[in-house]
Amino acid sequence: MGKDLTGVRSSHRQLVPDGVGLDQHEPTFLRAIAIKAKTDKRHRFQDLYRHLDADFLRHCWCDLNKAAASGVDGVMASEYAKDLDTRLEALAERLKTKRYRAKQVRRVYIPKESGKERPLGIPALEDKLVQLACAKLLVAIHERDFLDSSYGYRPGRGAKDAVRDLTYDLQHGVYGYVVEADVKGFFDHMDHDWLLRMLKERVDDRAFRGLIRKWLKAGVLERDGTVIHPQTGTPQGGTISPVLANVYLHYVLDLWFERVVKAYCRGEALLCRYADDWVCAFRYRDDAERFYRTLPKRLAKFGLEVAAEKTRCLRFSRFHPGMERRFAFLGFEFYWLEDRKGVPRVKRRTARKRLQAACRRIMTWIKENRHLAEREFLHGLNRRLRGHYNYYGVHGNWQSLNRLYKWVIAGAFKWLNRRGGKQRSYNWKTFDQLLRRGGLTKPRITEICRPRVYA
Repeated sequence: MGKDLTGVRSSHRQLVPDGVGLDQHEPTFLRAIAIKAKTDKRHRFQDLYRHLDADFLRHCWCDLNKAAASGVDGVMASEYAKDLDTRLEALAERLKTKRYRAKQVRRVYIPKESGKERPLGIPALEDKLVQLACAKLLVAIHERDFLDSSYGYRPGRGAKDAVRDLTYDLQHGVYGYVVEADVKGFFDHMDHDWLLRMLKERVDDRAFRGLIRKWLKAGVLERDGTVIHPQTGTPQGGTISPVLANVYLHYVLDLWFERVVKAYCRGEALLCRYADDWVCAFRYRDDAERFYRTLPKRLAKFGLEVAAEKTRCLRFSRFHPGMERRFAFLGFEFYWLEDRKGVPRVKRRTARKRLQAACRRIMTWIKENRHLAEREFLHGLNRRLRGHYNYYGVHGNWQSLNRLYKWVIAGAFKWLNRRGGKQRSYNWKTFDQLLRRGGLTKPRITEICRPRVYA
């Protein structure tokens, strides 16, 4: 894995403004690092560790999520802030004298839509702070190296950008086959040695890399009190985990697809990745099937495994429209369908599982909060509806939005009439008056069409 693997850019993706990854309030040295990373793709940065001083930690404190859960030490941000300057000076001194030790990571589990549980790791507050400082340094270095096909965990980019750009490319490209893929337990199976080797491509600072190694090797405190010392993976929930994940997949997938996969394809090929969830499009069937067969071998080399139930190769072409040929990506189902003029268009709708999960969540909230006053109840309900519309309100998805809206009305009518007592609180006439008074947010399209810019 040579230094020449970095700096590859796709020629047909949207150009990223120079300011991506560097807000105006960031320290000057971060901007200098970013400029150097952009102008010299082979430069290996030294002496990064010295930037972890009290001033930089104080700057990072402003960006730290103060409402996040506490780690194993139980220290909350509000308590830490009471004597902030003294604590930051002490933390900076421990870093300078190499007396800093990473604390154990507290493991929690959150339910998934499938009924399973997703493991999250919650570092201690000071670990979160130092991780955030290191993450800012890594972003300044690697943001210029990441390809335009990568969208997850990057400043100025998000899931909606990936959905919009993928729709545009499929609509106006010459692709006929799609391979959708997902990695099984990605954050738990990242190989530590490979990751540190990848970081070494741009970071020539043993102390800085050693700090990252400490977090990777930190013990994980399970809910039953046992402590696990991980040999692979990085806690999903750690402040630095997102940028480490992007660095890992940048070398494992993005550069490999750009330099190797495309070189062996007879026709055009496209990659769109958001974290460990990605979609590849190909013009010819043999290119798609070759990639589909080769992908598990490539991932296995780096300790990863594809999730078989979420990985498949399918025909996806304007010449074969219909709902029977569709794939899911970032909560949307993509499919070809003719418009009113008979022109094939790439359509998107809320994935069925996501729509059902959203309905269940809102219905649970309605049931648990039906005791609230009318104004407060509708205010909370509108917040949830607006959040759903803001993400899923893409062109062509109005029917899915309206389905949720009608489901919410029916659920609210049902549970507001079950607040105790034999007499119902509303009939449909009075309930409609309530919705008009409170202004229940109706479905709306929130997607903004932006022109594509090509290199």
